[in-house]
Amino acid sequence: MYYHVPNMDHYRYLYDAPTMDYYERQPVYSPSLHELEPENNCNSFRNYNGFGNVMRKDFGPNPFVININQASKENDTYRTALWTGKHLQVTLMSLKPGEDIGLEIHPAVDQFLRIEQGHGVVQMGYSKNRLNFRRNVRDDSAIMIPAGTWHNVTNTGNIPMKLYSIYAPPNHPFGTVHVTKAAAMAAEEGHGHHR
Repeated sequence: MYYHVPNMDHYRYLYDAPTMDYYERQPVYSPSLHELEPENNCNSFRNYNGFGNVMRKDFGPNPFVININQASKENDTYRTALWTGKHLQVTLMSLKPGEDIGLEIHPAVDQFLRIEQGHGVVQMGYSKNRLNFRRNVRDDSAIMIPAGTWHNVTNTGNIPMKLYSIYAPPNHPFGTVHVTKAAAMAAEEGHGHHR
């Protein structure tokens, strides 16, 4: 394994590992409240400085640390893959008032959702037509969805619902960014996602 630390003052690291050669070299980034000065910004990610700028780059499979609460709240896309590894994926999501994820099932993927802002309803069931599990969810709610379970989350509030999702194994292609739900549905039609 080889570690290269080009500029320790700005927390940018590059990581190479022969076992991960199917991914390109990626910058690994550890945000803090006093972030990069503008002259040190790098085109591979947008500066994450606590003032509404969330990067739209997949930082997997490299070591990575982030304030997930802050990143979730500042995300303005329907879905952005934040970190994709071999066995796990983290995505950020934002649902507009009245919007839902859409009824779906992941036959071989367990999923974890955590609400960071807003409130809504989660529904689950083993049949598409019988969603007999229903719970109100809000900020700080954690939702566990077993593989093979139909599920949907709906934002019933009047502000965007901000959440993050953990898939095991990964469920979306590396680097996925869906700005809107419509873009996500169009992209997923040909990729074997079940709705």
